[in-house]
Amino acid sequence: MTPQQRTELLRIARGAIEHELGVSTQPPTTNLDFPRDFGGAFVTLKRAGRLRGCMGTFRPLGSMVETVDHVARISSRQDPRFLSNRVEADELPAIRIEVSVLGTPTPTDDPASLEVGKHGVLIQQGSASGCLLPQVATERGWDAEEFLSQCCAGKAGLAYDAWRAPDTEVQLFTAEIISER
Repeated sequence: MTPQQRTELLRIARGAIEHELGVSTQPPTTNLDFPRDFGGAFVTLKRAGRLRGCMGTFRPLGSMVETVDHVARISSRQDPRFLSNRVEADELPAIRIEVSVLGTPTPTDDPASLEVGKHGVLIQQGSASGCLLPQVATERGWDAEEFLSQCCAGKAGLAYDAWRAPDTEVQLFTAEIISER
């Protein structure tokens, strides 16, 4: 994406959250064109470096702008980890927004071959599933095996080493990460 498109996606995400929280009466719009080939998007909200919301989808929900708008709204109000402590309008100036535009997840037979900082993981075993964005491993200083294990145990509710089991599907994906400074 161009720098202008990246800046505009952040503006769309912030505008969607402002509209969701009643700060703005108008939903965000744009006249810019965006790539049509993408695998979904996540919007992460942080305040003073601490997570305040992160939601997304592995499938486009229309255009890239429509997808980012939607996941930004749900990140601010529907992240199950923050239902009793939702983002409030008065804290928006202190919230830093990060948009992750995803590539399409691809199954792998060699999960440990993932490149830390480049690949995110989506792990499924039966009805249990979990995902971690590529930047999480870098932020936490994890190697590939720790990243996979943390996704299994911390996100999917599986055994720490479930990613090694033949009945576990591991998919890798990339993300273009766009952050407010």
